[in-house]
Amino acid sequence: MDSFQSPVPSSRKDKADPGSMSVTIPASPFMQKLGYGTGVSVYLMKRSPQGLSRSPWAVKKIYSGCSRSQRSLYQQRLQEEAKTLRNLQHPNIVGQHGDIKSPNVVVKGAFESVKICDVGMSLPLDENLTVSDPELCYVGTEPWKPREALEPGGIISDRSDIFAFGLTLWEMLTLSIPHLRQLDMDTDTEGSFSEDSFDEDSYYAALGTRPPLPAELLAPSHGSIVELFSVCTAELPAKRPPAARIVEVLEQSQPCPQ
Repeated sequence: MDSFQSPVPSSRKDKADPGSMSVTIPASPFMQKLGYGTGVSVYLMKRSPQGLSRSPWAVKKIYSGCSRSQRSLYQQRLQEEAKTLRNLQHPNIVGQHGDIKSPNVVVKGAFESVKICDVGMSLPLDENLTVSDPELCYVGTEPWKPREALEPGGIISDRSDIFAFGLTLWEMLTLSIPHLRQLDMDTDTEGSFSEDSFDEDSYYAALGTRPPLPAELLAPSHGSIVELFSVCTAELPAKRPPAARIVEVLEQSQPCPQ
């Protein structure tokens, strides 16, 4: 374990990029599986086994069952993610996150703190809070994508994250993945699922829309959250509230106005 050292960005800024390199991390009792993402499993690697003060690492492992083309795509995305993290100028400002969903929300204890992680797909916003660089592409994760991210030429803005946030509220209310309630996930096998009852046509038609909330899952106390979910998942980005307004509403514990 002593061979692993945290990177020191300040001493490497002016050096040439040596290119991509392959790192093999062996099986370890200090690796704990946290969850999964698109094509990868996410592990927590504890680096203080002997009481030394070392920050933990988040390790992403590409699914072993991926095809060669998929593996190449995921490797490229992970490299871009690493470059983004390395070049961040401020740890709390990343522009447009681009992949808001429950697996990317980390909760400590009994909601002692809540943080958004996995900023590798984040995009810079211009003065109008839109992504204006034509070379940049919204990646996201299909079930949480807004309509503008699914259509060619769609304008990505800060309100694209708001739509995904609304679907994250839907997850909290239903304990399901948006648009995939019929998909039987196999938690024991990486990336596998049962397609017996999965309607692919209906799934793709539903992407970018507001999924229904089953009445039997709702209680009177859910009223303000349901209203917030509804306004955040408006099809038109301009009708979605800005993040600052959402924070204000949540702090006041009042229904979000239309």
